[in-house]
Parts: sequence; structure tokens; C-alpha cells
Amino acid sequence: MLELINVSKTFNAGTENAKKALSDINLKVEDGDFITIIGSNGAGKSTLFNAISGAFPIDTGKIISDGEDITYLPDYKRAKFIGRLFQDVKTGTAPSMTVEENLMLASGGGNWLSIGGKAEKNALRERVASLGLGLEDRMKTPVGLLSGGQRQAISLLMATLNPPRLLLLDEHTAALDPAAAEKILEVTERTVKENNLTCLMITHNMSSALSLGNRTVMMTDGRIIFDTSGEERASLTVDDLLLKFKANSGKALDNDRMLLS
Repeated sequence: MLELINVSKTFNAGTENAKKALSDINLKVEDGDFITIIGSNGAGKSTLFNAISGAFPIDTGKIISDGEDITYLPDYKRAKFIGRLFQDVKTGTAPSMTVEENLMLASGGGNWLSIGGKAEKNALRERVASLGLGLEDRMKTPVGLLSGGQRQAISLLMATLNPPRLLLLDEHTAALDPAAAEKILEVTERTVKENNLTCLMITHNMSSALSLGNRTVMMTDGRIIFDTSGEERASLTVDDLLLKFKANSGKALDNDRMLLS
């Protein structure tokens, strides 16, 4: 379980460039939740993820994970139980290392030389085969030679080999072509379900925001303005989301990327 209590963050505080990126965020995430997060550019979505992962100290509030106050826990310690994928497909892997070496590094907690046995390699190959991308036959290929979708799939597998307490997906399909994005979303949904992961996923695709997971959160101006699940969410359409945004924010959504998606 993750809980954010009155979390706020202002960048360049006290200057003419002050920007309140998060404003009294209250969010409770139950174990097993798969929450999609939507909002236009500058809404605070990635800033929210940075706060959760410890990329910067928050100004006010608390962040609780499984009953532990992690508000002041350094990011490298949070990384032990928080997995994260980014929009940039180059972020999550070492390009000069092979698929096998990247996976061994992830599964061995940094000491990949200690798990280089045949049984371990075969187990990793089976996990790669489960992706359904044929990458089990390219275990010796440097990751930098893979396509963006293939590389993101390996990043996802690396982040979940040792199932994290929380998985953060920061628009992890945004840089992919439509076919690759659809495939990665399929792999994502299956991976989250099979490992019973607690997951937060940022997306600009409003259809995906309603079809994936069990809950949808909408943000604008650093605030959560709508949080829906259950029967209410199941009955919503993309047009309904647009109306909710206007009703709860006082303005129409004008983000071309979201509207075109």
C-alpha cells in the first residue's frame, strides 16, 4: 500500500520563476491497484512519480509505503522496492551489454557474475520467451541493436524480475510506433496481472486510461481533480472524461496529443 498525504512541491520557491508542481496531493493506493493517470503537459504527473521515487525532497506532506514513512528515504534506497520505466527507451538498459547480461544484472541485484550458471541463463531465456517477441533467440545481442519496442519490453522485464512493491510506468509507450505501443501495453497488462503488481501508469491515451487497470486518476495544475473506479469507471467514455475535466478544472482540455490519441 502507498499513501501520499498532503504532498506539495514548489520549484524555484521564493523567486519570480516559482512553480507549484504539486499542490496538497492526497492519494491512497491499495495493494494490487493498477491506476492509470492522465492529464495535459505540466499537470504534475511525472513530478508525482519523481516525488514517490525520491528524485527530490517534497516541501510538505508525507509518503507512506507499506506502513513505513519513506518521505526522507533516499532515492537509491527506494529503488530497492520501486520499479520505474520511462518514456525514453534508452533509459532502462545498458546498450553495449547483451540481452542476457542486462537481465542477469537486474536479477542478481548488481552482482551478475554470481548468477551466470546454465540454469539461471535458461530461466532468464524462458522469461524472455514469455514476452512473445522472439527475443529468446537474441540473448547474445547487444540491447542497443534492438528496436524501441523490444528494448522497452526488456526494460519492463528487468524492472519486474524481482517483483517490486510498486511499479511506476511513466508514459513508457509514448516513444513507440502504434503497433509496438499496443504490443508493449499487452505485455504490461499481462506482467502486472501475473505478478499481482501494484502499478501506476501515466498515459496520454484516454482510451487506454479507461481500458487498462482498475482505476483512473486525472490531474491538472499539480492537483488530482478526478479519481474513479468500479462501476462508475466502467461506464465512462472518452467524451465523459473530457466533460469531467472541464467540470472539475473549469476549463476545456486543449492538449492535442491527448485529443488526437
